[in-house]
Amino acid sequence: MSYLQPTYFFDYKSDTIQRLLDGLDVVSLPDKEKVVSLYNFVRDKWLYDPYTISLSQESFKASKIAEKTSGNCVEKSILLIALLRAVNIPARLHLGKVKNHLAVERLNEKFGSNELTPHGMVNAKINGKWLKMSPAFNKTLCEKFNVEPLEFDGENDSFLQQFNSDGSLFMEYLEDYGYFEDVPLDFMKANVKEHYPHIFFDGSTTEFKL
Repeated sequence: MSYLQPTYFFDYKSDTIQRLLDGLDVVSLPDKEKVVSLYNFVRDKWLYDPYTISLSQESFKASKIAEKTSGNCVEKSILLIALLRAVNIPARLHLGKVKNHLAVERLNEKFGSNELTPHGMVNAKINGKWLKMSPAFNKTLCEKFNVEPLEFDGENDSFLQQFNSDGSLFMEYLEDYGYFEDVPLDFMKANVKEHYPHIFFDGSTTEFKL
């Protein structure tokens, strides 16, 4: 697997994704700088929103995500992967389950749990080495919760903010579902329905604003 191909979800040949790239001027950069620049762009331009859950196929297309101003961790990861593949960086989606230990009141109210699943992150191959990164939490959100934003240097994994600036536990990984060449929509649907059955009222509903 090359992890470079466009797919229905990683539709980087779309006009929307190509326009994003045209405005970033990253194509001529070395691979490490390409990834760092695109990581920072996705992390901070799209605000993190875990409370909109969509199970429609179209909502997971990178070009559709790019048209929004916010996204959850999976959506932001999909967008970053599409941008990386567009500049010839092998990239794949990595999923897991995490537990959030800060600002849990609203999570418990909306999800009935402070566990978030599936949690999305990105694997990218830079100079022959696969690295993990999580573009989910934008800088302004991190400042609000007194957490250092995840910086990615292009040489080391950067996917876990275990503690906030005061040393309080912030986030922990509970399960690792592995990595995927494309978006595993059926797996994600089953995962969401298993963990949050109370938000599903009937089979026709595909999107919820919690």
